[in-house]
Amino acid sequence: MTYLLGIIISICGNILISISLNIQKYAHVRQSQRDSKPYYTSAVWWCGVALMGIGELGNFAAYGFAPASLIAPLGSVSVIASAVISVIFLKETVRVSDVVGGSLAITGTYVLVTFAPHTITHITAHLIQYYIVSWYFVLYLSLEVLLFCILLYVYKKRNVKHIVVVMLLVALLASLTVISVKAVSGMITETIKGQLQFIYPIFYVMLVIMIASCAFQIKFLNQAMKMFDATEVVPINFVFFTASAIVAGIVFYQEFEGLALLNIFMFLFGCLLSFLGVFLIARNRPKIKQQDPDFIALDKIPSRSHTDKVQPEANTQTYGSLAAKLMCNSASRTRHNS
Repeated sequence: MTYLLGIIISICGNILISISLNIQKYAHVRQSQRDSKPYYTSAVWWCGVALMGIGELGNFAAYGFAPASLIAPLGSVSVIASAVISVIFLKETVRVSDVVGGSLAITGTYVLVTFAPHTITHITAHLIQYYIVSWYFVLYLSLEVLLFCILLYVYKKRNVKHIVVVMLLVALLASLTVISVKAVSGMITETIKGQLQFIYPIFYVMLVIMIASCAFQIKFLNQAMKMFDATEVVPINFVFFTASAIVAGIVFYQEFEGLALLNIFMFLFGCLLSFLGVFLIARNRPKIKQQDPDFIALDKIPSRSHTDKVQPEANTQTYGSLAAKLMCNSASRTRHNS
């Protein structure tokens, strides 16, 4: 029943992230209205940052207890929670699409949790080394690197700034992030249980991969948020990230091995319902009226990725990374400011 612990930790972490980002949004609204001190001098804002750190830590820990293909889709919980909290806390209007989308996302989450692979694999350094040299992962990684290079060439050299191109770059990086996060989290979990894993070089290799892939994800997410509405980026990023996490779990960790066809079909059906729900919730979010023209409202998505930083100024390099994870109540204003 260890996977249940991972599910609970992930759900709690996503809810905390939703609460934290709505607190930060509230702090920005209050600061813009009072026009007083910078946002980072607000105790309320720092409270939100602290909660987000705890939530991200929970998501990281969850990968050590449950399959990656199960934890990643649970990012929809954060979207649902953010929609509910924004209505209660920030007095936003409830739309029909919010109700329908929330219902679909909740149903999809229940279905995928029910039919997801529940086999627990103890992640050790020796197991990671075995998976890395497996022929199917080598083939998968080669194809991923080739596709990434092609997309990067099209994006940089051919100047093709299509949202699908940018989000595919993010998704390919997210695949490596999920693999490395689960490896690091799993080895830390085994160390806590008494089997020391820090003495193996593979632990530090996966740690470097995790940090590097996360950093480049943030970079491309920022660029996507500067070029496109967050209402486009949010659902596409959630779908692509979740899909890449599931594929990574299947190929690297062999999480679907021995799973019945009915379970696989129902799991994918649950993911589809969650995707549709997130699209409906994030679609055409209303803007918040603000007095400060440079104010950026912060909002939510998943999964994915577990490393985004708080930077609401449009002139900073990490601008838009939080908005890329949230439901984006000020999508058009974000694009205008960039």
